[in-house]
Amino acid sequence: MTKKVTINFTVNGDRETREAVVGQTLLKFIREDLHLTGTKEGCEIGECGACTVLLDGKPVNSCLVLAVELEGKELVTIEGLSKNGELDKLQHAFIDKFAFQCGYCTPGMIMASKALLDRNPNPTDEDINEALSGNLCRCGAYQEIREAIKASAKQ
Repeated sequence: MTKKVTINFTVNGDRETREAVVGQTLLKFIREDLHLTGTKEGCEIGECGACTVLLDGKPVNSCLVLAVELEGKELVTIEGLSKNGELDKLQHAFIDKFAFQCGYCTPGMIMASKALLDRNPNPTDEDINEALSGNLCRCGAYQEIREAIKASAKQ
């Protein structure tokens, strides 16, 4: 028998009460229970950053966090950045600067970048490199990603 726990949390601005399976990762909960598929499943061991989301404003690898840890917290996924169907300025900058190729890492890169810009609206290259150190891009779009972050910071 699978044990479930009721959790109360906010996701992308909406209060939610849901049941989560004890031991289920936040990544699985986001994708399978909340049906928010923008958060990508990559390595499942916290190495690639494709599953990065914001938990109480801090970037976390959702594959390393348990869903039950959401209790009382605020979760923001890539879907939560757009408002009224309009993309966030950071999302626009990623498009304008061609900061993606295959796009698989893009949601995690954007969420890590959003956390950086929220705490440091004028980051240096060193700040950007440090903030993205847990996110891998197999296509090698790192320069374009840095340019997108800088462009967004200037807006």
